[in-house]
This record gives sequence, structure tokens and C-alpha cells, in this order.
Amino acid sequence: MEPIDFQTLLEFFKVMANESRLKMVGILAQRQCSVEELAALLSLKEPTISHHLAKLKELNLVQMQPEGNQHLYRLDSEALQALNKAVLTANPAASMAQGVTDDAWETKVLKSYFEEGRLTQIPASHRKRWVILKWLARQFEIGTLYPEKQVNEILQRYHFDSATLRREFISYQMMQRENGVYWREPEERWKAV
Repeated sequence: MEPIDFQTLLEFFKVMANESRLKMVGILAQRQCSVEELAALLSLKEPTISHHLAKLKELNLVQMQPEGNQHLYRLDSEALQALNKAVLTANPAASMAQGVTDDAWETKVLKSYFEEGRLTQIPASHRKRWVILKWLARQFEIGTLYPEKQVNEILQRYHFDSATLRREFISYQMMQRENGVYWREPEERWKAV
């Protein structure tokens, strides 16, 4: 079976976010019913039942079978299982976030904590501090050795407390230090929050 796309999953959640349709799915999972039977069981009018069935049919969750003058509906359990599998597996959950990147959030954090090119404060939140530290660490070149005085000068362009920022770089393994000389580590070695 081919993977279910994001739009189908979105429609599934919209359709199933209705109490009457959920009850209808429960009934149709147990037996076939006509519109008239469903209306009586759910205390709803027949046109309302038809509307709900149409929504379920759009997702191929119900099948209709003519029987004499009426139509009987039943749940297509295979289609429901396929949708449930798509919803509950890790990959589609990740694909639901397509187009959503950390960049937007990181940009918001940077805008919140920088004013006129200066860091207004070091965030207390670890996640926000991580964003700020990543940005600051990228101001240093990989492969370049920086004496502590130069590290302080670069950091003080952005915030007065260069000592705290240096300690944070070391604790997050963004930089290493030996004999008063610092160097930036590649990002894949940084200790994530």
C-alpha cells in the first residue's frame, strides 16, 4: 500500500473529530446499517446521517451496498487500519511536520534576545540558551586558535558577560580550551540540549 499523504491525514483528523461520526464508525464496525437505522440509533435526522456518511466515504472509510430500495453501509476496516497505521508510525508523524523547521523558532528567539546587535540577556531556558550559544559560536572560525583575550573581545561585542558565555561554550562542547587558548569544535560534536 502506498504511503498516505499529509492532506489525507489532515482530512482524517477533521472527519474523526466529530462525536456523531465517531459513534457512526463504532456502529458500522459492528454491523451494516441503513441511513434510517443510523438516524434512529444516533437520534439524528436522515439528512444529517447522509452528510456524515458522505464525509466518511470521502476517506473511503465506509462502503455502500444496495439492498432492495435502500443502501446499507459498513465500515471498511482495511481502510481504517491503513489510516491508523499511517497516523501511528514515526515517519508519517515526521512528514506531518513538512515545511516546519526549527529556523523559524530560532529566528524568533534571536529576535527576542538581541537588540541593536547586542544580546540583552542570557536566556534561563536551556533551549533558548542553546539557540543563542549556537549563533555566538558560529562567530568563531573552525581551525582558528583564539587566545582568551580575543574570545572575550569577540563575545563582548554581543554581551558584557564573556566569562559566562565562555563557560557555556565549554560545557556544551562548542569550544575546547587548553592553556588559555580556545578553538571551536565542529557542530556535530556539540552537546545537544
